[in-house]
Amino acid sequence: MAMMDRFRSLLRRFAGDTRGSVAVEFVIVMPFLFWAFMATYVYFDGYRQSAQNLKAAFSIGDMISRETQAIDDDYLDSMEAVLRLMTRSDMPIKLMVTVVRWDEDDDRYYVDWSESRGFDAARTNADMADIAADLPVMPDNERVILIETEASYEPVFDIGLGTRSIENFVFTRPRFAPQVVWSDS
Repeated sequence: MAMMDRFRSLLRRFAGDTRGSVAVEFVIVMPFLFWAFMATYVYFDGYRQSAQNLKAAFSIGDMISRETQAIDDDYLDSMEAVLRLMTRSDMPIKLMVTVVRWDEDDDRYYVDWSESRGFDAARTNADMADIAADLPVMPDNERVILIETEASYEPVFDIGLGTRSIENFVFTRPRFAPQVVWSDS
């Protein structure tokens, strides 16, 4: 029995001893704090990248909406370069510019022209039914310039988020001309 009393006494003394508890708590809590810091940084960086992509899409839409001359391949290539510059992304980026017209008699949207850089194909009239709910309400024969961008975001730290696709879908009315035209020449 003396052995058991001695063991209980040692156990009580160990339970009441607080020396070294800060170091043990630090070892237990530090990985969680470090992960939380990295996760906060990754989420902020992802939000920053998303905001840059959205601002770039609106800027491209604004530049195209002010054009009074025909848009051509060189112009669209330069818009892709602007997108890459504004997003500061080394990842692949995609850009699609579509001029969409509303026809009240047919009660549907039509594509005047569509060109893409990086996407598999440009928009066609058949695609309009799929995105009609995302387009604005427009008067008869009104046109909008639809800018679609897509970029990949790869987090700096692996916190379980993985690579994400940032997609934007913005539209702008032509400002100085009734429509923006495409020129193949």
